Amino acid sequence: MAYRAPLAEFRFILDQVVPLAPVAATDRFAEATGETVEAILTEAARMCDEVMAPLQRAGDLHPARLENGVVRASPGFAEGYRAIAEGGWVGLAADPAQGGMGLPQTLNVAVNDMMSGACLALQLNPLLTQGQIEALEHHASPELQALYLPKLISGEWSGTMNLTEPQAGSDVGALRTRAEPKGDGTYAVTGQKIFISWGDSDVTANVCHLVLARLPDAAPGTKGISLFMVPKYLPDAQGRPGQANALKVVSLEHKMGLHGSPTCVMAFEGATGWLVGEPNKGMAAMFTMMNNARLAVGVQGIGVAEAAYQKALAYAADRRQMGPILDHADVRRMLAGMKADIFAARCIALSCAVATDLARATDDGDCAARAAFLTPIAKAFGTDVGMAVSDTGVQVHGGMGFVEETGAAQFYRDVRVTAIYEGTNGIQAMDLVGRKMMDEGRAAFRLLQEVQDEAAAARARLPDLAGDVWAATETLREATEALLRTAPQDRFAGAVPYLRAFARVLGGHFHLKAALAEGAAGPRGALARVYIRRLLPQHSALLAEAAAGADDLYALSGEDLAA
Repeated sequence: MAYRAPLAEFRFILDQVVPLAPVAATDRFAEATGETVEAILTEAARMCDEVMAPLQRAGDLHPARLENGVVRASPGFAEGYRAIAEGGWVGLAADPAQGGMGLPQTLNVAVNDMMSGACLALQLNPLLTQGQIEALEHHASPELQALYLPKLISGEWSGTMNLTEPQAGSDVGALRTRAEPKGDGTYAVTGQKIFISWGDSDVTANVCHLVLARLPDAAPGTKGISLFMVPKYLPDAQGRPGQANALKVVSLEHKMGLHGSPTCVMAFEGATGWLVGEPNKGMAAMFTMMNNARLAVGVQGIGVAEAAYQKALAYAADRRQMGPILDHADVRRMLAGMKADIFAARCIALSCAVATDLARATDDGDCAARAAFLTPIAKAFGTDVGMAVSDTGVQVHGGMGFVEETGAAQFYRDVRVTAIYEGTNGIQAMDLVGRKMMDEGRAAFRLLQEVQDEAAAARARLPDLAGDVWAATETLREATEALLRTAPQDRFAGAVPYLRAFARVLGGHFHLKAALAEGAAGPRGALARVYIRRLLPQHSALLAEAAAGADDLYALSGEDLAA
């Protein structure tokens, strides 16, 4: 079965569960009418089904390759990228003044979900460009914006971000790349970066690198980092790609998956760059791009989970062992759990996007705080679901899932990295219990109160499900109050299970809303029962782990762990 974008699912969620209507009611997003939303989703689904999905296997079987210093894309990727660019999908949420559509980020999330399910390796290219667009919109000079944004938004040029170095992974402050002033307003950027997705390709006319580097005499650590625009080709007087810059692709990484997405080792050898934002304020500018990317990466996990689920479901319906294996209780358990988790993760991501849009349109501080709070949950849970559903998809296929020709294993190989890049899921969890709790938990408690209030209101119609959601939320509230009293090391030791528990409760909330919207007598009510009765109870064990502290972990020495 070929991938089909879940168009009906997005229509239902954005209408009934995570409504887009409050966003469309703002002046900023007034053009996001029902008719426009329907047209956008329908056309994006068509492009994903007809253009991108057929490239999924080609990218895996015929990886991007480095030839004579130039990266050659997988067969069909150039044509697929052209369809993305010409359709305006790169600039869907970008500033109309620079050629974007100016539509809500929520719609962009929905489109990226569909594109990720169709072909994640190709979708990575425009996703990175979208993050760069946002960083330039917020931090670049008017001159840089005027030169780069129209080209990036149109898809004529593509964008990357260059953070990681061989000795500096998540510890960005340890980077050594340097930038020397050239006396003409530009800088000579020298250093090596690794893990640069789509660091080069032949599908766009120019590749624009945002590079973190140190100015001379900069302070150590993250406080001394600046951000630079370093294009592959230096724009000429007319803004066209001109002379080649002093940078090159050293090699391509040999990866577990995502073979169609070239991951480059980049060398900058006195390459000409332009400062983006203020000196020594590069991390603030890069975090604009990274925060955009964190939600987008969570959505990547969800999109791949959808594709893996669709493939597993089709196989279970066709494969016969004492009748279709779809009729076997354990296979039914796996498929129902997959579908329930995808719905929960998708609603969390869309809820984060709606909060982001409302914050931008209204300057509402509570909406901004909610968007910030939900971002690490959306990233970590979305990618966890991507891995779990893809893994279960292999299990549904049985032995055939372990055979590459079926394509079931590719989903797991491709999605596995999403839990690692843009901040590992452990870093997301520590951000949730650390920085996101610096408001004494106000954003968390506001969200929990909303969930409990809606569960209480639902008791008259769905007493069993509503009662379970209310009770789980109360347990999470108590755990959050206890978390705020713990020492940082104990808090970090329990961060991952705490984030997972929070996501579990939010999933129950959204499933309850879906069941109520349907009337509780149809398949959404049945799926809500699967989630609330089988998956939501996991929150208790997760919160018990979250409260365990760190003493037992550090009671084991390094020698003990090696014994």
